[in-house]
Amino acid sequence: MDSHVKRRLVWSFLSSWIARISSTVIQLVQLPVFLHYWTMPLYGDWLIVSAVPTYLSFSTTGFGTVAGNQMTMMFARDDHAGALHVFQSCWWLIAGLCSTLILLLSGALYFLPAARLLGIHNIAEGDTKWIVFYLGVSILLGQLEQLLQSAYRSIMRYAYGTFVKTLMSLTAFALTLVAVVLHQGPRTTALVYACANVAGTIFLALLAKRDIRWIEFGWSHASLAKMRTMVRPALAFMCFPIGNSLNLAGTQMAVNYAMGATSVVIFSAARTVSRAALQMVQLVNSTFEPELTIAFGARKTDLTRTLHRRACQLALLVALVVVIGLITVGPWFLTHWTSGHVPPSRGLLSILLLVVVFFALWSTSSTLMTATNQHQRMAVVYVIATTLTCAVCYFSASWKGLYGAGAALLISELAMNLYVLPNSLRIAQDTFPDFMASLLVYPASLKPAQLLAGLRRSRPSLEAE
Repeated sequence: MDSHVKRRLVWSFLSSWIARISSTVIQLVQLPVFLHYWTMPLYGDWLIVSAVPTYLSFSTTGFGTVAGNQMTMMFARDDHAGALHVFQSCWWLIAGLCSTLILLLSGALYFLPAARLLGIHNIAEGDTKWIVFYLGVSILLGQLEQLLQSAYRSIMRYAYGTFVKTLMSLTAFALTLVAVVLHQGPRTTALVYACANVAGTIFLALLAKRDIRWIEFGWSHASLAKMRTMVRPALAFMCFPIGNSLNLAGTQMAVNYAMGATSVVIFSAARTVSRAALQMVQLVNSTFEPELTIAFGARKTDLTRTLHRRACQLALLVALVVVIGLITVGPWFLTHWTSGHVPPSRGLLSILLLVVVFFALWSTSSTLMTATNQHQRMAVVYVIATTLTCAVCYFSASWKGLYGAGAALLISELAMNLYVLPNSLRIAQDTFPDFMASLLVYPASLKPAQLLAGLRRSRPSLEAE
């Protein structure tokens, strides 16, 4: 890998890390502030109402990512006209879908008793409907923001696009807190949040128009044929949140049916601790994914193969380091985190951490498939594997308790490894023996100290790109 690729990887890692830190800060700050100015029942109703519009994002999820992959691969081949064709087609596809959904949402809210259906008692019926509408519009417009971020990715400035989006999210959250601190109710708070996000979308569009020379807002380069080519891979992306829901909520329900609510708490707490390693693996994935798209689009097979190997190597290394640490301090953390209410089980935690190691390999390897829009069959396999896991989890929990439930999670991870690795190696034109051998070789050029030193030396040139 040349110095430009390494530099972009470092910036990508930093911007992704900042985004995750900001998300954590929002989650930690939100609860105490809201509870200080609102009553607990009111905040509980707010959580329920504000969660409803998030399901609207499933309808358009994936379109911005699919378009971003196509634009990035075309730009890597200097096909700027093709990238513009994709951008405008996806823009109007998302705009049309969002407009249709907003009309359907408005009709549903007009006729349905939203507060009664949701079991809301501390927010008036009219306010409940407006909150769902405000937040629904905000979430749907967020799909256009994803497309604009993808446009930055196509010109190899994905770290900058991610950083701008993080600042916008923090600004919207801060303005929402201001409304709460000023003793505004849920309806006004939702309106402030929605207005901040709409303004953010407009700002990002203007910024992208200034920074990305080939972007044009209009419909002269859009086409229905191009829109149709994006529908199938975009719909496939919807399978991943469905599979994730089955893997998390589905297995918890299986444990509940087999062993009861108390066992669910123990299982869920141990799994939450183990997923700290999973978050670090996903950080590696988001760092390498844009570069995999660029390398594949430019038909640089050697670079694609190298990036795939190094991403898997780093993900496994990170997973193993975090897993060792969590095996050591996890039981202690569980005891103090839950104030002794959840009994620590090193055996259960060890099984769940083993699941993370298997997850690290296939999830990072699959990044090559999602980065090049070759993920449709993988998405279906993922849903099937997680559905099977839920069924086995119930029977194994009934038979072997929580150890059996934890072991059942290995089914989907093993199935995904068996499917993903051969297909990713085919895309990278790699062989399994060479790939496995490469995981044991740690190149000196990827040492963090050398990467950061190179980043400092090349900072002026990066800003000029």
